[in-house]
Amino acid sequence: MRPWKVEFEEFVRARSHALSRYGLVLTGSADDAADLVQEALLKLSFSWRRVRNKDDPEGYVRTIMARQHVSWWRRRRREHLTAEVPSPVHEDEYELGESWQRLRALPTRRRAVLVLRYYEDLAGGEIAVRLGISQALAL
Repeated sequence: MRPWKVEFEEFVRARSHALSRYGLVLTGSADDAADLVQEALLKLSFSWRRVRNKDDPEGYVRTIMARQHVSWWRRRRREHLTAEVPSPVHEDEYELGESWQRLRALPTRRRAVLVLRYYEDLAGGEIAVRLGISQALAL
C-alpha cells in the first residue's frame, strides 16, 4: 500500500468520530451527518497528497463539509411542496434538549453560521469564506 494511503486511513480512523459530531451539529440528523462525512472524506481522498502537507487537513475537510451542507440546503430549497403534511420523524438515538431543538428549528444557513461561530469559534470573515456567503450574512 502506498504511504499516502496509509496516512489517509490513519487520519480517517483518528478524526472520523469528531467529524461525525461536527456533521451532526451541522445537519441535525445522524443519517445526514453520516452522508456528509462520507462525501467529504471521499472528496478529501482525491486531494489528500496535496492537503496532507498543509497545517490543518481537518480544517480542510470541515470546510468541505460546511460547503457541501450549504449546497444540499440550496438544492432542497428548490423542492416542490405537497398538499400532504408528512408525519414527524423521531430520532430515538439522540435525546434532544431544548437548546438543541431550538437550534434544529433554525434555517440551515443560520444554523451553519451558529455552529461555525460557537462550536468552531470562527470569526465572521472566516465563516463567510467557508460557507461562500457575504460577511454580512455571517454575523
